[in-house]
Amino acid sequence: MSFAAGADLGLLIRKLKSIITVSDAERSAIERLPMTRRQLPARQDIVRDGDHPTQCCLMLEGWAFRYKLLDEGKRQILSVHIPGDIPDLQSLHLPVMDHNLGALTACTVAFIPHEALRELTRTHPGITAALWRDTLVDAAIFREWMTNIGRRSTSGRITHLFCELYLKLHAMGLAENHACEMALTQGDIADAIGVSNVHVNRVLQELRGEGLLTLQGQRLVIHDWAGLTKRAEFDPAYLHLKRAPAP
Repeated sequence: MSFAAGADLGLLIRKLKSIITVSDAERSAIERLPMTRRQLPARQDIVRDGDHPTQCCLMLEGWAFRYKLLDEGKRQILSVHIPGDIPDLQSLHLPVMDHNLGALTACTVAFIPHEALRELTRTHPGITAALWRDTLVDAAIFREWMTNIGRRSTSGRITHLFCELYLKLHAMGLAENHACEMALTQGDIADAIGVSNVHVNRVLQELRGEGLLTLQGQRLVIHDWAGLTKRAEFDPAYLHLKRAPAP
């Protein structure tokens, strides 16, 4: 069922406000977007490689991830997405999906028709600029992930990933005091940074032993933010966020 849901679409507004200023008129236009709300189980694909989608997906609750599968079943996670993200925004202009988008956890999502988004961008150039900026930030994150996988040590890759996710969650009001949900399993982390599950387990134990962090269940606690960012060689500039945690 499609309907306008201002409270749900407020997440998109919060996301855009983390990188730009959103006017009252733009806020009202976003809140009037038609959407179809759906709940999805963990590990279910939202859209698949080769699909021709007619709508975009706004994350309301839970985490999602982009990934590619090779013929022998090996998986590469390309990005991780949290509430407020539209991880398939490129489908508004690229008609064929070139990767998979899946629910990492149980998710609630809002599907927004492409035509409604196109009308929104035609009538509100400020929103067009905001979505374009969000796409550019997404590209900046991809560049950083390429550097992470290609040149950093395993401990550097893991700590960099955790720093990025913590700051993204913090910007959305979903993390504080250097603690947050961490929905990635050790196998997910391995597929995101290009190493084995065993290697991830060993490095996580080392980081815990050094007093940098604790990862237990689905909760990450960062005990030494300065030490973690130093280990990761982490510079948050590529995220282009207005809100950052206290050091």
